[in-house]
Amino acid sequence: MEKIVDARGLMCPQPVIKAKAALKDMSEGTLKILVDNEIAVQNVMKLGNYSGLSPSSEKKADKEFEILFHVNGEAPDLTKTQEEEACAPESRRKGLVAVLASDQMGSGNEELGRLLMKGFVYAMTQLEELPETILLYNGGAKLSVEGSQSLEDLKSLEALGVEILTCGTCLNYYELGDKLRVGSVTNMYEIVEKLAAAGTVIRP
Repeated sequence: MEKIVDARGLMCPQPVIKAKAALKDMSEGTLKILVDNEIAVQNVMKLGNYSGLSPSSEKKADKEFEILFHVNGEAPDLTKTQEEEACAPESRRKGLVAVLASDQMGSGNEELGRLLMKGFVYAMTQLEELPETILLYNGGAKLSVEGSQSLEDLKSLEALGVEILTCGTCLNYYELGDKLRVGSVTNMYEIVEKLAAAGTVIRP
């Protein structure tokens, strides 16, 4: 018996919750969980390990991962997995705000500037202490919309608990109001509040 859970496109903790719900009805067979990012792989694998299922994972393609749980003869023990429904451990630094006011980093060549900004956003995902909030305004609003090269990195940061806020006026100005794909819309009053309360502000 094989059961498939398609959790692609779902943010933490939904892939874990869906996998756990499927396991409750299984006493034997293979559960295949499909996800589209590394954070989901890590959290679902933790569920399998805590349940004693010796899970395995494989990257099938870009943004396509497959995790297998093998259930042999008895329902898995799910009593110790409640903590795994939380996203990755708290790693945000309180009061640290990142401001992205452009889709380019530095001045000069535009193509180079966009490449540098993509690298900057990715580098934030690798920090030991993540920002508490990322503010995107003016040209930075283009980073959180459909088609952005930084979209997946911003989604990973959001999955780790980082608050992603994009200026609504800026989205409307660039006619991107219906293209936002990560975080939520904010306004100038909230932007000022976040910056006033920030202990540290980083700007590329």
